[in-house]
Amino acid sequence: DKLKNLLEFLPEHDLPEDLKSKHCKRCVVVGSGGILHGSELGHLLNQFDIVIRLNDAPVQGYTDHVGNKTTIRMTYPEGAPLLEHEYPPASLFVAVLFKSVDFNWLEAMVKNETL
Repeated sequence: DKLKNLLEFLPEHDLPEDLKSKHCKRCVVVGSGGILHGSELGHLLNQFDIVIRLNDAPVQGYTDHVGNKTTIRMTYPEGAPLLEHEYPPASLFVAVLFKSVDFNWLEAMVKNETL
């Protein structure tokens, strides 16, 4: 019931056109661990069609190692980045909800309420 009520507050959205229009995608998933630090693979990661970043893995200040392209950011609410610049306007934010408290978080977000 909570999910049904919450969905009424959300606008209907589909994938952005630029994602839907790509037929052959080369994707990479960049995790939030520090394994890429010092790798200087940023230029290579930026060449992928889709760059999926997990949780609040920082980009700014680490672009030489992790790139600066973010197509999709997937995270649990508690792992969401806190800084506005970590949400590029051209990227898609995907909240992964599975606990009751996650739905409370989403409800507070869409209603612009304090949690």
